[in-house]
Amino acid sequence: MIKKITVITGHYGTGKTNFSVNLALNAARNGEKITVVDLDLVNPYFRTADFRELFAENSIELVAPDFANSNLDVPSVQFDLGYLAGQDRKLIIDVGGDDAGAFALGRFSDVLNSYGTELDMLYIINQRRNLTENSGDAAALMYEIETASRMKHTAIVNNTNLGCETTADIIMQSVGFAKEVSDKTGLPVACTTCREELCELLDIPDVFPVKVYVKPLWEL
Repeated sequence: MIKKITVITGHYGTGKTNFSVNLALNAARNGEKITVVDLDLVNPYFRTADFRELFAENSIELVAPDFANSNLDVPSVQFDLGYLAGQDRKLIIDVGGDDAGAFALGRFSDVLNSYGTELDMLYIINQRRNLTENSGDAAALMYEIETASRMKHTAIVNNTNLGCETTADIIMQSVGFAKEVSDKTGLPVACTTCREELCELLDIPDVFPVKVYVKPLWEL
């Protein structure tokens, strides 16, 4: 069961969009009315707007900037998150990477923060991603995102992976890293993601099985 609003942030390439897609599909299949908001105004690739047809098949509403999936690079938002939050649907907001992507979120911080305990802001970490391989750098980036967005994270999601080269050992080794980030930030680790076919090989708590929807061109 997800809260009224779930905001997904993190470093570039940590897997925010793939996690957002899986979270939305799981919630929809459990009977939730879901709206996914593509708030990535930084990266034109690997965005939730790429999954419009998949969402439509699962009765998930998608809201994205008009320029998404075009050759335009226009950092503007043509929708009102406050209005969307007031609808009888739950929101999953996929935010652009780092503090640069989080500035757009800051525009709506007052209305989102007003939801209090009905708001989750999840920080996605990936130990195998450049510039956040150590817990200190990962924690520092999290605080930069909070400053830019004027919002506070509520939990951490360990999404450590190496794409198609991910093994159960890689995920197991990342558990200590996630705990270090948790200790440094004071936030709980909500879950550790794992490709469905690897989950039975893991003996760790709070595993969140995922399918890989977001793939680089060389894995398609």
